[in-house]
Amino acid sequence: MAARTYDSSRWISKRQFLDGKPSTPTEVSINYISCSPPKRTQSKGTILLIHGFPQTSYQFRHVITPLADAGYLVIAPDYRGAGESSRPRDGYDKFTMAADLHTLITSHLNIKDKIHVIGHDIGGMVAHAFAAKFPDATASVAWGECPLPGTSLYDQYVKDSAHGGLWHFVFHWQLDVPEMLTQGKERQYLKSFYDRLTQHPSAISATDVDHYAELFAQPGAMRAGFDLYRAFHQDSEDNANLVKEQGKSKVPCCALWGELSFMIEIAEEQAKDMYEEVTLAKVEGAGHWCAEENPESYVKEVLRWVGKH
Repeated sequence: MAARTYDSSRWISKRQFLDGKPSTPTEVSINYISCSPPKRTQSKGTILLIHGFPQTSYQFRHVITPLADAGYLVIAPDYRGAGESSRPRDGYDKFTMAADLHTLITSHLNIKDKIHVIGHDIGGMVAHAFAAKFPDATASVAWGECPLPGTSLYDQYVKDSAHGGLWHFVFHWQLDVPEMLTQGKERQYLKSFYDRLTQHPSAISATDVDHYAELFAQPGAMRAGFDLYRAFHQDSEDNANLVKEQGKSKVPCCALWGELSFMIEIAEEQAKDMYEEVTLAKVEGAGHWCAEENPESYVKEVLRWVGKH
């Protein structure tokens, strides 16, 4: 697949300092990209793109401009701990991370209308947390490529030896050991993820791997990445408790997965544990790295979904 290009002159990179919630008073810096619709294009709303691990907002490099060209203000942040955002020692539960992005959208960018939230991988967990905690700010949510903590399938899927592709969950849960073993080998470790889970090896080039590796080699970056996984136990409790207290979410939900993803068998069923309305969408011919493996299909599915809401 030929590499997609984008209009970098229309990208505006900014940095905003956000206050954490009382349990995490550390000041957090969230780096984000903003791309507006072309001039004289009628605005259709706002799309928030939330990346996964081991990636940053860079994973959406092929899709941001096409989504903006369709009439949407597109915001793609590096969530706490990733990319050019700060790397605090706590706050990696997904409700806290969602609160970071809610503050970014409502307080800093002053967007008052409901937004469309799109999440991939761990960003999918954050997107779910955003929709669950801030339904009044969410027009629709689309997330996928992750077993969602707190669903009935999560424990079964993660612990089932038949799904050895998730061995890294247990590895990342260990204290200090993954940091020690990956120090100085960030590029090799990250590349193993990209190679193992893709259907199109050329989708993430050597230059792309270098970009990711440089960011994750920064002090504290790998530790922050592992802390995302260490918070899964808290995420399970938070998600399950919220459904018990408030029932299933009424926010329209799209399970957005690669057509050839190794986890697609659980996509729709686990989402139904959390939402009253679920639609399954597949990115054609893509494995795990949907937005990079087939950006054209990814944009098509996202626009099809948000256009309904």
